[in-house]
Amino acid sequence: MKRSTPLRTRLASAALLGAVASTGLVAGMPTAALAVPAGGYGDLVAEVSPAVVFIEVTEKVTPANAQMQGQMPPGMPEELQRRFGDMFKGMPMNPQDAQPMRGVGSGFIIDKSGTIVTNAHVVDGADTVNVKLTDGRNFDAKVVGVDKLTDVAVIQIKADADLPTVSFGDSDKMRPGDEVVAVGNPFGLGGTVTSGIVSATSRDIHSGPYDDFIQTDAAINRGNSGGPLFNNAGEVIGMNTAIFSPDGGSVGIGFAVPSDLVKKIVGQLENGGVTRGWLGVQISPMPENIAQVLGYDSPKGAVIEAVTEDSPAAKAGLEKGDIILSFNGTEITELRDLTRAVAGTEPDKSAKVVVLHKGNEKTLDVTVGKLDQNDA
Repeated sequence: MKRSTPLRTRLASAALLGAVASTGLVAGMPTAALAVPAGGYGDLVAEVSPAVVFIEVTEKVTPANAQMQGQMPPGMPEELQRRFGDMFKGMPMNPQDAQPMRGVGSGFIIDKSGTIVTNAHVVDGADTVNVKLTDGRNFDAKVVGVDKLTDVAVIQIKADADLPTVSFGDSDKMRPGDEVVAVGNPFGLGGTVTSGIVSATSRDIHSGPYDDFIQTDAAINRGNSGGPLFNNAGEVIGMNTAIFSPDGGSVGIGFAVPSDLVKKIVGQLENGGVTRGWLGVQISPMPENIAQVLGYDSPKGAVIEAVTEDSPAAKAGLEKGDIILSFNGTEITELRDLTRAVAGTEPDKSAKVVVLHKGNEKTLDVTVGKLDQNDA
């Protein structure tokens, strides 16, 4: 799995869908739901693109990235690095001979004073962050906050006048098949627009404990990281973050962090940092044979493998072997359901946990703790 590296341009199915819709062959479906806006996306792009920014970062030379550079000659083109970098593994390089690491990404302005949202992996660890607007203006940016677990970051620039902005939409309303538009800075080329559809929602790509991605076939490439994914109303419904690419080329499978999650994390980063609930258990999926014995159609719940000493779970009476079926009203069908439910609970709040304990269901009250970000 790679972060915002190339995607193949999607198959040109929009015209076909529009043609089918215009003939009225899709029963019970309004034609507007399938059609690209009249005249294309030109008006939408003209409205939103001034708020999409291009980000360049440099990172201080460290022994670690000096060693990385030692794997290949300085200045080797990126494509050759990808193909032949393994040939240079183990070659020593002194930190004083290494060059600052550079990277590019995208972002979008959400406040006229200069608040910008981007990916954590774009700016985390950067020594300098430079932001360029579509009108050519350049600004030095300050990193306000970074949340690696959701790959969301907030940076800030200062301008003499109000800046153009975009607003968040409701990602929960997006459905597979809905049209989307991605705007960003692929390969450092500057403003680039691609279109596609939502391929799937609530995707778990195993990149972290809070995966809940929107999958799209809109072309997303290296440098699109942190850029916005728009709906037909010009609202940000996702932030482009990762692609699936077995060989580094585009295969039409990209992933965006849903705007509902981005909004929540941004609000916390602007107010001092992200706070998450903590339960203190190690969990695993329910085995198929256990589900059959219990009479379930399919495995569900989270099996407790271990309970941390003196944790909220231990104090509430949760034990190894218990199966958590619901947490604070959220049914647990996958492990990430529990992870997200606990993380989204405010520390020191009480929550009801329904568990299967030695074959019997029981409800326990647990006072949720605060997750130490160093242990996340």
